[in-house]
Amino acid sequence: MPKALPVIDMSAPVCCAPVAAGPMSDDDALKVALRLKALADPARVKIMSHLLSSSAGEQNSGDLARVLGLTESTVSHHVTQLRNAGLVDSERRGMKVFHAAHRDALMALCTVLDPNCCS
Repeated sequence: MPKALPVIDMSAPVCCAPVAAGPMSDDDALKVALRLKALADPARVKIMSHLLSSSAGEQNSGDLARVLGLTESTVSHHVTQLRNAGLVDSERRGMKVFHAAHRDALMALCTVLDPNCCS
């Protein structure tokens, strides 16, 4: 039987001492690792790239699917993983779902990895 991972709230940006500050607790390391795991897929990196570079600041699933050459169900799967990691916010408007990068969560993750990266 596979070992079940603990359930943690990933809706808020990761918040812990930077990796270089010293040994991390198991809980903090898991929070960072789960967010990095959500990004560890080329399609998800491309989705984040499109969301971050969108002039509107958001894109709907259909537009992402067309730009990336993926089906809408595949985009939906990947966006769900990113949303569960707290990296994307989604909002349904009528028949479409619009997605936007959660910039605060990305900045918090960058700061945890390297507190000097964004200064």
